[in-house]
Amino acid sequence: MTAAGRKERADAVRNREAVLAAAARLLDAADDPGDVSMNDIAAAAGVGKGTPFRGFGDRIGLLQALAEQRGERLRAELAAGESSSGPVERATAMLDAILRFKLANRSLMLALENAGSGSPYRNSTYGRWHRHLAEIVAEVHRPDDADYLAHALLAAVRSDLIEHLGDQPPERTRDGLACLVRVVLAGDPADRPR
Repeated sequence: MTAAGRKERADAVRNREAVLAAAARLLDAADDPGDVSMNDIAAAAGVGKGTPFRGFGDRIGLLQALAEQRGERLRAELAAGESSSGPVERATAMLDAILRFKLANRSLMLALENAGSGSPYRNSTYGRWHRHLAEIVAEVHRPDDADYLAHALLAAVRSDLIEHLGDQPPERTRDGLACLVRVVLAGDPADRPR
């Protein structure tokens, strides 16, 4: 391997980090994540317009890489939630962690869920979340029902719904989510004043 080859790899790593950092800054500051273009990201990173495309393929690839980078804490929280005892507690912990992640990464998750096909269901992260949640739900309901119910529960943490509910305090959303899990998995309407 030549020194030039090593230098190119080091430059590629540096450029990748610069592009991810610029994308994070721009998306975090954006009211509408759709307004953040690959050209904007390249300019903010101080790289050529083609660099983000070479490093990530397209905008979706860049968004997925940024979500993956930011998802380390979420993965740790999801793993910790597995120590909860029953399916209601595990499903609640999982959905609450996803909700908090999406609240903390609002623009990124909106952009990712609306990217490409416009479907949040067509990404590997959603697939992993769905499979895991369906396994939890199958402890309570028939496997055929668990598949649908897992989709329905994950719909409660879609970024567009979270955005729509943005005027209410996050605690209210979290409480509603916990109530939904109890109703679906335990048939418990919760102790609510009528």
